[in-house]
Amino acid sequence: MINAKKILLLLLLGLSLSIGAAHLKPYSGSIKDPVISLKDLNGTTHTLAQYRGKVVLVQFWATYCPPCVKEMPSMNKLQDKLAEAGVPFKILAIDMAETKAEVDAFVKKIKPEFTILMDETGSSIGQWNVFAAPSNFIINKQGKIAYTLFGGVEWDSEEIIEKITELSKH
Repeated sequence: MINAKKILLLLLLGLSLSIGAAHLKPYSGSIKDPVISLKDLNGTTHTLAQYRGKVVLVQFWATYCPPCVKEMPSMNKLQDKLAEAGVPFKILAIDMAETKAEVDAFVKKIKPEFTILMDETGSSIGQWNVFAAPSNFIINKQGKIAYTLFGGVEWDSEEIIEKITELSKH
């Protein structure tokens, strides 16, 4: 079943292969109260609720997703730039139904500097209505989805930094 999910996601990647061309869009979906309760690679449980008061980038990604791999360095830069500016911000990157061994090997190679959460069963994919990788949601300080973006993007662009900074003021 996981292999079928991988095949489907790879087919859907055609929608998102051009990194940098996408823009944050105001969220108009059906998820009113988003929930996350997943363990990171060290076994610590993270919930979305524990990050209230911060803007949170929730990203659904996979090790076999080329745009996901390509954009991770810009996610590291985004996190650094917002920290330097004093913007309360957190990245929660949820791996989509892969094993811990697969993700550990990937992390050693790519070196993301943000929190990687494991969803080995893929249960959160359905809860968040994820249909492609990467799927991104910007959560406001009150815990509601403010923006969404499907596909790869340069996360440390001026446009994104300005939108997240503005969101952090409300």
